[in-house]
Amino acid sequence: MLYAAIDIGSNAVRLLFANVFESQGEIRIEKASLIRIPLQLGKDVFKSKKLSNARTKNFVNTMKAFKLLIDVYKPEDYIACATAAMREAENKDEILLKVKRETGIDIHLIDGTLEAKIIRSVNMSMLKQTENLTLLIDVGGGSTELSLEKGTTLIDSKSFQLGTIRLLNNQYKKEIWSEIFQWLDQHKTSFGEINCLGTGGNINKYAKLYGENDAKTLNYNAFLSGYKELRQYTSKERTEKYGFRPDRADVIVPAGKIYLEIMNHVQAQSIYVPRIGLVDGLVLGLYEKAKIKSTKKK
Repeated sequence: MLYAAIDIGSNAVRLLFANVFESQGEIRIEKASLIRIPLQLGKDVFKSKKLSNARTKNFVNTMKAFKLLIDVYKPEDYIACATAAMREAENKDEILLKVKRETGIDIHLIDGTLEAKIIRSVNMSMLKQTENLTLLIDVGGGSTELSLEKGTTLIDSKSFQLGTIRLLNNQYKKEIWSEIFQWLDQHKTSFGEINCLGTGGNINKYAKLYGENDAKTLNYNAFLSGYKELRQYTSKERTEKYGFRPDRADVIVPAGKIYLEIMNHVQAQSIYVPRIGLVDGLVLGLYEKAKIKSTKKK
């Protein structure tokens, strides 16, 4: 069955159409189409606490275009969720009302805890393979979500106000690194044995450029070497040399710093990159909701 999900992030807004089905007891998500618009909402919000008129107009027009695509694709169901930038925008209520009035789309604001839970849901099958702790790291434009799992059991989870746009523009509190490391230090006895799993567009790009095993495993030293390589160029040079989109060229270096600092702190030698994230989890949630509804009817 076809489902659609809109992920309104601090750096980009994504619309995913995906077919979800079960095969031999395993739920599979196959992407039919993914549209990504680099609105960079966080550039306004993390600086002035509001979305500017120009960026608001671009956002509303994007949602209008997404709704037209949804009407054409006719998925079984769809959902739209917004994360850090929209959550923190002081003028979010009027913007969400405008989107609702002009497109009919209800946008759900989700906090960091729920965001991490949705991302974990789509990674569960990958966490059944080990009895060691697994650290899920999701770095967005406005926040970083960390979750610790053992098998399929959640041990702890926390969202931190440190993301690529905040780091790029120096819009974060300096003690945030200490807060992250203190949270990780609760599990210091497991350092060196913790498995890391990374999600987000930037870690996907690092894995594609410097990873191994079909770009799903990224060795720490290869990651660090790649980060240092990218760091020596300007954003414009990264766009020209690597073919990055301008918004990706802006944030890929600060993203690398966040992942590497966390990996280094827990003494991780590599990170697994399944190339799935929040938007995949949203689609999975729609499928599971429909499945429950269908079961109740029987």
